[in-house]
Amino acid sequence: MKLQDATWMDVDGFGRESVVLIPTGSLEQHGPGLPLFTDTLIVTAVAETIESALPSQVLLTPTLWLGASGHHLGFCGTLSASFESYMGAIASVVESLFPHGFHKFYVLNGHGGNKEPNGMIMRTLKARHVEASFGHSSYYDFAKNAVAETLDGPLKELRHACEAESSLMMHLHPDLVRTEKLRDDGLASEPTVVGMIHHFDESTEQGSFGYATLATAAKGKIIFDAAVEGVANEIAAIANGYFLRGL
Repeated sequence: MKLQDATWMDVDGFGRESVVLIPTGSLEQHGPGLPLFTDTLIVTAVAETIESALPSQVLLTPTLWLGASGHHLGFCGTLSASFESYMGAIASVVESLFPHGFHKFYVLNGHGGNKEPNGMIMRTLKARHVEASFGHSSYYDFAKNAVAETLDGPLKELRHACEAESSLMMHLHPDLVRTEKLRDDGLASEPTVVGMIHHFDESTEQGSFGYATLATAAKGKIIFDAAVEGVANEIAAIANGYFLRGL
């Protein structure tokens, strides 16, 4: 069930073993070739496909589009929430539905900058409501193998406005891709350091990181289908119930 399309009576009559699925995205720069809403568009498409496949097991909230994007503010047009306000928005969704008997909550993320605050707020909520179930992941966590096997460039993972993300947008929203402006971008440290934090105006020339010029809609479909299959299996297991077995 899509929360935005339901009446309050529809929601009141919806099964309480369902999973409240909360997509999170961003409105931030995606280089010269992709729109600012890229993360939100992709994760929303994944989440809506999951809801269509599992309509009696998923209560889908609208995507929380204002993400934690401070590391992109060096590029014009990016909007960012503070970590506190971003986590507060997720908590507000949960605390609005929990008193009505919903007790399974899952954040499905579409933006790398949201991953750490998603984990923090879900752990905080679990400590507050120990009897409820909380989980979070990013849609691309379920497509790692498909990404590695499908991409032609040397970077075999989804990064930012890269071959994988550009391919997803070509598959889902080809009208929004400025194909002629896609470019390969990204700066590497010399010597190699792995633990430093950089903003995207420091680590890229024009905001993208990866080999976007190699993107195709066909690659995007493969990645999208893999993500949907993985997320659907995860959500179905939570809705149907699972148990923890000894090693």
